[in-house]
Amino acid sequence: MSSDADVDPSEYEGLEDADVTMRVNDHGLHIADDEETGVSSQGQTPEEALANLAETVKTYTEATSDDPGDDWL
Repeated sequence: MSSDADVDPSEYEGLEDADVTMRVNDHGLHIADDEETGVSSQGQTPEEALANLAETVKTYTEATSDDPGDDWL
C-alpha cells in the first residue's frame, strides 16, 4: 500500500490482501484506489475513504461474480 495517511487497509473487511493507494485530491477529499479491481472511493478522512472502498469492492465483486443469481427461475 502506498499512502499519505497512517491507516491500514487490512483492517477493513474485503481489503485484507488488497493493494490500495491513497491520495488527496485538489478539493481535500481522500481517495482510496484498489489497484486489483480498479475501483475507487472517497471520503472526508482516510478512514472514511477506506470504509467506502471496502463497501465498493464488495459490491463490485458481487456484481462481477460468475453466479448469475437466477437460481429461482
